[in-house]
Amino acid sequence: MLARPGDAVPATGWLRCHSGPPTHRSTPGLTRARRPPARRTTGPSPQGATRVSVFDRTDQLKDAGHEQVVFCQDPASGLRAIIAVYSTALGPALGGTRFYPYSSEDAALEDVLKLSKAMAYKAACAGIDLGGGKAVILGDPSRDKTEPLLRAYGRFVQALGGRYYTACDIGTYVQDMDVIAKESDYVTGRSPENGGAGDSAVLTAFGVFQAMRAAAEHTWGSPSLAGRRVAVEGVGKVGYHLVEHLVEDGARVVVSDISAAAIARVREAAPGVEVLGNDELRTADVDVYAPCALGASLSDELLPQLQAKVVCGAANNQLEHPGVEKALADRGILYTPDYVANAGGLCQVADEALHAGKGGFRFERAKAKAAQIYDTTLQVFRLADAEGVPPAVAADRLGERRMSEGGQLRSMLVPGRP
Repeated sequence: MLARPGDAVPATGWLRCHSGPPTHRSTPGLTRARRPPARRTTGPSPQGATRVSVFDRTDQLKDAGHEQVVFCQDPASGLRAIIAVYSTALGPALGGTRFYPYSSEDAALEDVLKLSKAMAYKAACAGIDLGGGKAVILGDPSRDKTEPLLRAYGRFVQALGGRYYTACDIGTYVQDMDVIAKESDYVTGRSPENGGAGDSAVLTAFGVFQAMRAAAEHTWGSPSLAGRRVAVEGVGKVGYHLVEHLVEDGARVVVSDISAAAIARVREAAPGVEVLGNDELRTADVDVYAPCALGASLSDELLPQLQAKVVCGAANNQLEHPGVEKALADRGILYTPDYVANAGGLCQVADEALHAGKGGFRFERAKAKAAQIYDTTLQVFRLADAEGVPPAVAADRLGERRMSEGGQLRSMLVPGRP
């Protein structure tokens, strides 16, 4: 039995992938030429084969609502990864690849399920005709990342036939996307010299800044952050550029990061920033708290100590659990839904994907799309006020309405069919 890119990925069994140089591919874009077929077998793993299977974890998957979840394993390179596709009702699922040393497979699966769902809502709220997906590679990128591993991962992405497009995320960078693209057509965030848009951190930060301006408008009646004390937790890829925008706007910026190198870099660019430890920063007397590191920083433990009037940052899955947002609202703290605020990076990689072979990526066009995050954020706040619900619920409703409208025409993308 033959399996070709575009065929449904098997729930169990083995998919043999090319281990040599990449074969010829069509011009990058959403319509792709098929690769030569790979033979699928069942039973014990053939030597050197790459395994594709769905986790048998019904407790985590039964209520997740995802279209597809695949487990990827390549013993030769050490690859262990999970790709989750939440929805393709609006178009191919797009989402970054996170390379992270998870404590367990359960933790990795939980993360990829949450992140992929958020990507679907993010695209829908941003008015982008793409679905939501995400991938995680289990391991320490400083130790485990190799070209063979990334290329093995690229073959899994290719095997999905265009249902999932990948991009950069925590632990992966532009140069990694270039390597993955040696094996897959469905890669965004590549270097400009290789036909890509480059690092999406710039527009992610720009979008967060627009959302923060909208939150300021809703809270204080003016979009300006001049004179406001803003705490940025995490000044790596996105947080660094967010600090640039805030300083330029006249904000008084406080930062924290576990990396001394990241702190040194931001202090060199903006000598006037104040530096605190993470715990100090979260409880500091500030107007805005911007979580830009890993998720779940907004916890039951933090709530009584949080002094900010606005929460708006780049991190994904900022709420430890959904009930945290109501507790924030009860304390008069305005929470900006993370997937609304951080959609600027999606605007960039979506422009790269949707215009491949049609003139290519244009930064100004993507930036104009990211600038609309200001209006979208205000729309979310106004809907929340009108319907008496927290902003995250309002944002979910906006996204669900758009996905539902798209799903009336096509509930799931099948590559090669209109």
